[in-house]
Amino acid sequence: MLSAPQLLDSLLERARALSATETVAVSAALGRVLAAPQVSAFTVPPLDNSAMDGYAVRMADMTVAGVRLPVSQRIQAGTMGAMLEPGTAARIFTGAPVPPGADAVLMQEHCSAEGDAVVINQLPRLGANIRRAGEDIRVGAEILAAGTRIGAAEMGLAASVGLAELPVLRRLKVACFFTGDELVTPGTPLQAGQIYNSNRYTLTGLLNGLGCELIDLGIVPDTLAATEAALARAASLADVVVTSGGVSVGEADFIKAAVEKLGRIEMWKVAMKPGKPIVYGRVGEADFIGLPGNPVSAFATFCLFIRPFLLKRMGATQVLYRAFPMRSASSWLKAGDRREFLRARIEADGRVAIFPNQSSGVLTSCAWGDGFIDLQVGQTIQPDDWVRFIPFSEVLG
Repeated sequence: MLSAPQLLDSLLERARALSATETVAVSAALGRVLAAPQVSAFTVPPLDNSAMDGYAVRMADMTVAGVRLPVSQRIQAGTMGAMLEPGTAARIFTGAPVPPGADAVLMQEHCSAEGDAVVINQLPRLGANIRRAGEDIRVGAEILAAGTRIGAAEMGLAASVGLAELPVLRRLKVACFFTGDELVTPGTPLQAGQIYNSNRYTLTGLLNGLGCELIDLGIVPDTLAATEAALARAASLADVVVTSGGVSVGEADFIKAAVEKLGRIEMWKVAMKPGKPIVYGRVGEADFIGLPGNPVSAFATFCLFIRPFLLKRMGATQVLYRAFPMRSASSWLKAGDRREFLRARIEADGRVAIFPNQSSGVLTSCAWGDGFIDLQVGQTIQPDDWVRFIPFSEVLG
């Protein structure tokens, strides 16, 4: 059985980044992975400009508060002003180019307009409220590196230097199916012994959040023949196959046997709680990942191990999550023999409180929580102890 770090390292070693690329509009690039570095052909901002509404002035014209200066021009964003004559001020608005000769912008709250003049009530400092040309981006600067996963800020950054399109890696194709005769699709009445298939919605949500091209093959009957057929189809369609359930050693658990018949298994089981039964293998050219059937186990193993693996397969360079030291608001006195990931929530006082029921079947804990407390083997905690906290924001999407 692998430790959690061993499993993550082994998965990342096997993650083969995509190479095929396509070009998409910046407006359609959210969640995609950049295939090539992007260099700016422009300086941003292109000219010195005003950081706020106010008056462009010469420092030499102001020695004491109360100076009255005639307003010689009005400069709005998108227009160019003339040289600022000595002894005058220019009315200026946010984003407008600072006129030549001006060396400060006085915010309008620090002065008073009197007809065609302005009274300086508070002296500015040299260079005040001026955004300098190129203080954001210089011509020739690399603004986005290859392997960057495009978010809203990256889309805006690309647009700020005039890029209308971006070269990106193609979407990773991920096929998923779910085994279990007890599983029923929501909207269908439950019969005795049946449960609704929550994992289908959790995992498809997680995969869609990553920007994968999802191939949802639905629920597969609990027979070896049906499992083999679904696995073969999934492997022929996708780069990665993800399943939930059927990876233990029960008589009705056929996933492991199907993978061994059609391909090979390279890793099985991880020493963590929740989530011990997890499988990695290969079927043809496709990676295979078998997640546990318990809802919290499937959620946790996907977030902590499968997400970094898929991100690396997508070509992203930043794939690992971060953990932060935080103080606990709860006690946890069960010294486990496996590494544990407890669902916890950040309280108003900044400490993290543990959900009272940490069963692997209690999906409520994941919806309630803000992240995982990562406990080492045998670790217990008391209120105000420092703990290692992994926010869900680090492992979702």
